[in-house]
Amino acid sequence: MGDFAVKLITRSLILGTSIVALAACGPDDIASPGTGGNITINNPAPTPAPTPTPTDGGTVTPASGCPTISDPQGLIDAGTITGPTGSWRVCSLPSRINESITLTKVPGLLYQIPGRVDVGTDGGFAASSSDTDVTLTIEPGVILYGGTGVSWLAVNRGNQINAVGTATQPIIFTSRDNVLGLNTETSQGQWGGVVLMGRAPITDCTSGSVANQTCERQTEGAADPAVFGGNDPADSSGVMKYVQIRYSGYVLGSNSELQSLTLEGVGSGTQLDYYQSYNSSDDGAEFFGGNVNFKHYISVGADDDSLDMDTGVQANLQYVLLLQRAGRGDALMEIDSNGFESDTPRQTSKIANFTAIQTEVSSNNESNDQAAVLLRGNTDMTWVNGIIYAPNNECLRMHGTGTQPVTLTANSVVLACNSTKFIGTGSYTPAQVAAEFNEGQNNNDAYTSTLTGLFVNGANEAAVAAFDPKTLSAFFDTTTYIGAVRDGNDTWYRGWTCDSQAANFASGNSCTSLPTT
Repeated sequence: MGDFAVKLITRSLILGTSIVALAACGPDDIASPGTGGNITINNPAPTPAPTPTPTDGGTVTPASGCPTISDPQGLIDAGTITGPTGSWRVCSLPSRINESITLTKVPGLLYQIPGRVDVGTDGGFAASSSDTDVTLTIEPGVILYGGTGVSWLAVNRGNQINAVGTATQPIIFTSRDNVLGLNTETSQGQWGGVVLMGRAPITDCTSGSVANQTCERQTEGAADPAVFGGNDPADSSGVMKYVQIRYSGYVLGSNSELQSLTLEGVGSGTQLDYYQSYNSSDDGAEFFGGNVNFKHYISVGADDDSLDMDTGVQANLQYVLLLQRAGRGDALMEIDSNGFESDTPRQTSKIANFTAIQTEVSSNNESNDQAAVLLRGNTDMTWVNGIIYAPNNECLRMHGTGTQPVTLTANSVVLACNSTKFIGTGSYTPAQVAAEFNEGQNNNDAYTSTLTGLFVNGANEAAVAAFDPKTLSAFFDTTTYIGAVRDGNDTWYRGWTCDSQAANFASGNSCTSLPTT
C-alpha cells in the first residue's frame, strides 16, 4: 500500500483538483473516464416524444421518464444513453440526498451517479440530534452507473444504505463505459466506488486520539470532509446484499485511486452478504477499522489487493473467493496497520472458508507485497479452512515490526506455492513465518490442487479435515470442508454474479454487458 501519509495527501490534492474541473461542467456535460467514447444526451422534448427504437441491436427501450422520489431535489432527467443492450432513460441522483428515498426498478431506466453523491449529512462522532437519518433504499435489479471518473457514493455517519438485491436480481453499480458497451476483460478504474462511513472504533487517527476515544479519519482522496470513526462497535451503516460493483477505483494520480467498496469504521450492525467486486483498479474492498461481519465475498480481477484490511479492524469473514486476473494485481490479501504499531485495538481478523487464487502457473501476480499474502503491522490474523493457490509465487510474507509483531493462527489451511513458500522480513525470518503458519501441524501443509472450474473443491481438498469456525465466533457457520466452495453441488456464487474470462460463475451474465430484465 506504500507510505500512507503520502498516499492520503496525494489522493486529497488530486481529487480536489478533479472535482474543481468537474464543477465547471454544465448540467448536460459528462466527463469521459475509462476507455472513452461518446455519449449523446437527448434532453426531453417539450411534448412527449415517440419511444425510440434501440439503434445498437439491443432489446431495451427507454422508460418514459424518471420516477418521483421523496427528496425535494428529485431526480434529474438526463435524457437517454444507447449501447449494445438498447436505449435507457438516464435519471441522475442529486449531489446530496437529504430525505430517505427509494430507487425503484423501472424497465429501461438507469440511475446515474453524476459525481460525489452524499447520502445524508455527517452527524458527527456520536449519534445525536444532528443525525439526518437518511436511508437510501435500492430495489432488486436496479442498475446505477458512475457518469464520471470522480463519481462515488458516500454514505455518511448517521445515515444508511438499504441495497438488497436477490439471487436472480442483483443490484449493479457500474461505469458509463459498461453501459456503452466499450469495456473489455481488462477495463477498470472508470468511476469511484461505494464508501460506507460509520461510528465503530478505528486507529491511526487523523484527528483525535485512540487513548481519548476520539479517533477519526478522513476518507482517502476526498477533497471535502468525509469523516469516519466513533465509539460504537455495533453501529449500523445499513445493508448490502446481492450486489455487484464493476470497473471502479478511478485513478486520480500515482498511487491514488478509490476502490470498489470501502468500509470505514463500519459497525457490526451493518449487514454485508453476497458481494462481488469486478475489475477494481485498486482493491476488491478495503476495511478501515470498525467491526465488520461479512459472508459471501467475491473479488475478481482487482488490480491491487483482492482484500485489504487495516487501521484496527475487528473482522469476521466467511465464504471468501479471491480471484486475480493473470498477470495483474498485487496481493490476494494485504493485512496491516499502515505502520502504526502501538495503537489499540490491534487488528484482529478471522477468515474462514476461503479460496484465494493467482490463476496461472506462468504468472506471478504480485509486486510490492512480494507474496500472495502480506501480513504486517499491528495485526493478529486467524485463518481456518483455507486454500491459497499461487503456484508461481511465494504464498506468505510476514513483516515483523514493533514490540508485538504481527501474528498468525492457522487451522486446516493448505498451500500450493513455489518452492520458497514463505518470506520473512523485518524481525521475521522465513523459518519463523513457517512456524507462525504451523506448517505440518493442525492440518496445515503444502498440497497438490485438484480444484475444478477454477475454485470448486476436488478430491484433495475434500480430503483435508476441517476446523469448526463457530468455535471462533457465533457469526460463523459450522462447516465440514475447507475452501469457499464445497463441491459441484455448492452453487452459492451462481446467478447474482457476472461472468468473465477470469472467473466464470455460470451465471449467464457477462461483466462486459448489462442485464436487460
